[in-house]
Amino acid sequence: MVLMTKGYARDFSVNWSLHNADSYNQWAEKNRFQIGDSLVFTYTPNNDSVLHVTEEAYKNCSVESPLSSYSDGHTVFSLSHSGPYYFISGNKDNCEQNEKLVVVVLADRSNRSSTTNGTVPPSPASSSSIDIIPPLAPSTLSPPASPPTKTPSVESPPVSPPTETPSAESPAASTNRNG
Repeated sequence: MVLMTKGYARDFSVNWSLHNADSYNQWAEKNRFQIGDSLVFTYTPNNDSVLHVTEEAYKNCSVESPLSSYSDGHTVFSLSHSGPYYFISGNKDNCEQNEKLVVVVLADRSNRSSTTNGTVPPSPASSSSIDIIPPLAPSTLSPPASPPTKTPSVESPPVSPPTETPSAESPAASTNRNG
């Protein structure tokens, strides 16, 4: 299973087959799925299919009334809301051998929520990076306090060094000069 990123929305490749069945939910638990991400199921169209089902149908491998059914071999399923999504193989025997997947989409806390018509805004161009950045936790900080008011300080004028004033000569000294 490969993870590809593209801007905000990511495509998660799911190699949908019985030989991967034991690892689907372990893989899903290690990833962070967000609104706008997509699951890309690849499988052999004549041998298998993907059913999007309710939790009850997931638990019982009930293939009778899926929410949606895909059998084209390359199914792209867009994760359009937060919460759990349940998928099972359209082949009941495969489902009973654990070819099923639960994906839990995180709540949108990014303020880039979908538009009013329910579609997700287009994502930026694809990137070759496979870094996963965890969503930001909601801030627990208080709003910033208003800046402190500065009280003007009264400074004393700078003290200048004392100036030397010529001292008056003593009368005795002046008589010595004349003499």
